[in-house]
Amino acid sequence: MSNIINYYNKFDEWGRLDREPIEFQVNWHYIKKYLPKTGSVLDNGAGPGKYSMELAKEGYMVTLTDLTPRLVEVAENKAQELDLKAQFNGFYVSDARELNNIKDDQFDASLMLGPMYHLQEENDRIKAVKELNRVTKEDGIICVAFMSRIRHILSSLLFPNNWKPNDNMDTIIQFAQSGCFNHADEGRFTGAYYFNIEEIKPFMESQGFESLELIGSNVGAILTSENWNYWRDKGEQEVDKIIKLLIEKAADPYILGISSHLLYIGRKRCL
Repeated sequence: MSNIINYYNKFDEWGRLDREPIEFQVNWHYIKKYLPKTGSVLDNGAGPGKYSMELAKEGYMVTLTDLTPRLVEVAENKAQELDLKAQFNGFYVSDARELNNIKDDQFDASLMLGPMYHLQEENDRIKAVKELNRVTKEDGIICVAFMSRIRHILSSLLFPNNWKPNDNMDTIIQFAQSGCFNHADEGRFTGAYYFNIEEIKPFMESQGFESLELIGSNVGAILTSENWNYWRDKGEQEVDKIIKLLIEKAADPYILGISSHLLYIGRKRCL
């Protein structure tokens, strides 16, 4: 896990969501759609707390966890800066696989919008999801982010020099079978795991969740800077219409494969 901490000690995750605002807007629309109107929410693997701050603004009582101490500190400072500290039950450095400082059945809803990217071993992925189940109340809502294997295959074919060692077909074929990717260029994204889309719902259901929705968080990523400049030149109203369209189409199962990030929304089943 030290390589993950080292990566996020240097990477501006808050800025990434500012640079890719549609992912945040799409996710937030669907999170809000399913969250209870009030209650306690866990933001597990929260990074610097972008979603946590929005939850706090909406009046939820938020508990924030992340593996990287620097990001937990950033989140706590951000909550102080935004005068939201009173809406937080705590800021904890925690491994998503072992939420030892959190009791059973504590949250009305739980988010896990990052840890599944980094867990290359199936046993570790199961541990993280089991922990999410343990700390969430019965009938509680959970939101879990995944990365799409087919989209990464397409990205590797389109931009091989950006995704070494996926710059040759043998490596791409190997990745297509394993889902595990380790960037050859130093300082790039950490070792990662990408799910086949059709495996996400069965995986989550096998761990005690009822599937409610699976959406493409950033279908708009197919648009280049040149594409966006064209629409921005037409005015903010046109851009707003694009965002509304992408939010609407995010749940269309036929386009999930072109989104690099996916959001699974489920409910903890009653025993």
